[in-house]
Amino acid sequence: HKDTVYCVCYARDGKKFASGGADKSVIVWTSKLEGILKYSHNDAVQCMQFNPVSHQLVSCSISDIAFWTSEAKAVQKHKSGGRVNCCAWTKDGQYLAIGLAAGYVSIRNKNGDEQTRVERPGSTAIWSLCWSPLKDESNMDVLCIAEWGGTISFHSLFGKQIGRERIVNFIPLKITYFPEGHYLLVAGSNRKCLLMTHEGIQLSTIGENFNSWIWSCAVHPSSSFIAVGSQDGTITHLQLTWNIVHGLYGDRYAYRENMTDVIIQHLITNQKVRIKCKDLIQRIAVYRDKLAVQLPERVVIYEPSGTSDSMHYRIQEKLGQTLDCNLLVVTSNHLVLCLEKRLQSLSFSGVVEREWILDSPITYIKVVGGPVGKECLVTGLKSGQVTKIYLDNPFPAHLAKVDGPVRCLDVSSLKEKLAVVSETGMLSVFDLYTEEKLQEFYDVTSVAFNRAFEDMMCFSGRDYLATKVANFPEYKQKFSGFVVGHN
Repeated sequence: HKDTVYCVCYARDGKKFASGGADKSVIVWTSKLEGILKYSHNDAVQCMQFNPVSHQLVSCSISDIAFWTSEAKAVQKHKSGGRVNCCAWTKDGQYLAIGLAAGYVSIRNKNGDEQTRVERPGSTAIWSLCWSPLKDESNMDVLCIAEWGGTISFHSLFGKQIGRERIVNFIPLKITYFPEGHYLLVAGSNRKCLLMTHEGIQLSTIGENFNSWIWSCAVHPSSSFIAVGSQDGTITHLQLTWNIVHGLYGDRYAYRENMTDVIIQHLITNQKVRIKCKDLIQRIAVYRDKLAVQLPERVVIYEPSGTSDSMHYRIQEKLGQTLDCNLLVVTSNHLVLCLEKRLQSLSFSGVVEREWILDSPITYIKVVGGPVGKECLVTGLKSGQVTKIYLDNPFPAHLAKVDGPVRCLDVSSLKEKLAVVSETGMLSVFDLYTEEKLQEFYDVTSVAFNRAFEDMMCFSGRDYLATKVANFPEYKQKFSGFVVGHN
């Protein structure tokens, strides 16, 4: 190139890539940086994209669009109707969306013929767009459009708007979907990279604030890595990790899926039901027939509709306030919040009924049963202390002490034994009547007593699962994961 290069892109097989720039030319290269073809536009080349199915290349300039394939002798050109800022192919390679500075999107077939036009109100420049890997309910492709004016909207292949448009308080310069289509990255003048759902619901900020505008971001096609490019020339490589948010009581296991949905699974029948919360799920708590879901600005309490065995859930209460807490559990009539050393019991209407201040920050909490409104909580502290608290009693009671912060604990079915796992990986089993330490195990990550048999428990460690019955030697098997319950 004889001037600034504005865009590059790879073919789907990685054997070719193309570049375009201010010199009005496009060059197709081999993976060994050997130029194999060059063609020109009437103006500077702004964007380009290889077809994800074939090796067809589309390149867009300020005034025209060009289609090139290795099979054709000539480059096919069309008038663009204005400055083109961005372009994207559908997953099947049949259609192409072109975003223009004039404030509309032209959707064309692979031959370049316009099929429909998406006119956006306000006519601010279309700066980025991408097709979702997921289809909508009618099995249609979904196009996400980002406008310079700070709006993100979703449209069908025929231009019809889908769902709500999202107003962001910055200029969205780049949007891109994750390969499976459940999440969307949005970055721009806010100097942040935002994670959103495929419907545009904001979930979190990825990484720290950047020093300048972010003009580009990309997601690894088969792993959780992303790359971010900003105005000051910095390229940042980040890895995403997804925390497990779940809750278990008896045969009901509830867990977060796609960050905004709760799946409730019956562990015996394997029946599942989905609750769409349409907001970031921060915590889930399950106790008897109650399910509590904490969202950024509210907590929703669900209960089965009909009998307690029903897998259909309805909203019992909505607590419309932001709860500042590290841990959350639910009982029959209360929410219990942990914030550092403080433990608060709230009614489902949000009234604080009781508060406890413990000696050390709380690292683990479990509801171990009791009468309605008088349930018993067992807490593990950073100091290694384990305490027992009744909801109707202002005084915590000491149960045991281990070396190091408490990672996990459980109480046996008859309330005779206590198992505690510390951050050092030591599992200690205590007699709750005598406070005597009965057993110790090393390299343990989590533990759970069997709900039916007093002398049976399971515990997990690095790559193993162990079952311990009474005084018999534990039975170990190769396993990867954490024990969360033992029915």
